[in-house]
Amino acid sequence: MATAHFAFDDQIESQADAVGAALSASAVPRLDPTRPLLFSGVGTSLHACRVAACWVSELSQGGLRPAAVESHELALHGRFHAGDQVVVVSHRGTKRFPNQVLARASSAGATTIMVTGLGAPEPAADFVLRTCPDERASTHTVSYLSALAVLGRLVATALDAEEFADQLSLVPQAIAQTLAEPAPTAIPARLINREPIVVTGYGIDEITADEAALKIKEGAYLFAEGMSQELALHGTPAVFESRMAAIMIQPGRDDGGRQRELRSLLEELGVLVLTCGPDQADLAFARTDYLLRPFVSVIPFQRLVAELARRRGSNPDLTRGDVEPWASAIPRVGL
Repeated sequence: MATAHFAFDDQIESQADAVGAALSASAVPRLDPTRPLLFSGVGTSLHACRVAACWVSELSQGGLRPAAVESHELALHGRFHAGDQVVVVSHRGTKRFPNQVLARASSAGATTIMVTGLGAPEPAADFVLRTCPDERASTHTVSYLSALAVLGRLVATALDAEEFADQLSLVPQAIAQTLAEPAPTAIPARLINREPIVVTGYGIDEITADEAALKIKEGAYLFAEGMSQELALHGTPAVFESRMAAIMIQPGRDDGGRQRELRSLLEELGVLVLTCGPDQADLAFARTDYLLRPFVSVIPFQRLVAELARRRGSNPDLTRGDVEPWASAIPRVGL
């Protein structure tokens, strides 16, 4: 019996080249660090916005604290001002609420920037920054990392962050190194009958945990939840049971020993614990600058989803859009 191959696999493998292309694309506009900065998106796009907001805060040593807000709330009830700088991320550029954010921000006189795919229609924004061709798989991978690349250039330019820009230029190599790691073909067998799956991270890795959980839901049809290490230790232990699994992203900086404590607790409660990181982890990624870990830490999760899909018979290209009742029910909800 032939092993399933997905467009999702091809999109994962294309990421080093796509990020390289996004990093070498035409110049980005120069944001004004003295004016309010707002990032907005939905789902994977919002995760990219959260990473960008984290970069600005870290690189300014806390002097700047931009917001990353889901487009739904912002489009309906957000307030915009003429001095605002609003960056919207939308991979295909067709979703209702990100486009409403652009329209409302523009009407208020704010500076608007759209980060979107090469196949997206021309949006009504002051600046349009393109990422990569539309993905053939509905479980997005390369468009996320390409958006991060564009946002990284935007942040580096705004803050004159030369060292960050230098590290950013090394990201395609780190992605290629991560993709050269063996595929996690043995792990799906360990996750049989394990659900839900909890993914934890600390600092910037918390965002990767959320993105990883979304990919597991979309492509493997398993319920997963991403959360910070600390949240996993507060109240959440009441639901930890031996039927579950946890994937812990190894911290990229001192976490006060909290991952060690969380792992001990999970194992005592009978939860299967796997690790993701650069040091003898079940899911391995290349070592890179702390702020740039989102480019590589998510890749082992993407590859795990592909292997889970082959084992479980799910399809990350279609996210149940080919079977009922999902095929009829999901399109009725306009995104």
